[in-house]
Amino acid sequence: MIQAVFFTGPSGELTGFRLTGHSGLAEEGSDILCAAVSSAAYMTANTVSDVIRAEARITADEGYMNVAVALRDAKRCRDLFEGFKLHLQGLEEQYPENIEVSYLEV
Repeated sequence: MIQAVFFTGPSGELTGFRLTGHSGLAEEGSDILCAAVSSAAYMTANTVSDVIRAEARITADEGYMNVAVALRDAKRCRDLFEGFKLHLQGLEEQYPENIEVSYLEV
């Protein structure tokens, strides 16, 4: 299962996310859910770092991605994180056995 955890600040603003796991929907390399999540996650991470140029810690590895922006940059990344969150929530509705979205106040 893919675990998607969105980080929130004290006022509820999104400050990043962590993705772990694999969906198990299909074999690695043929899994459309993993591909959808990965593609959107990399687009989000690249936009944070290379377009918005927010101060961010970004780590990615097989079955893992962590993106965390400085609280002062959360407002500039808000729409991007909200769009990514909506995308993952839509996938969670379609594949409730394969992806779970949750929140963690940091």
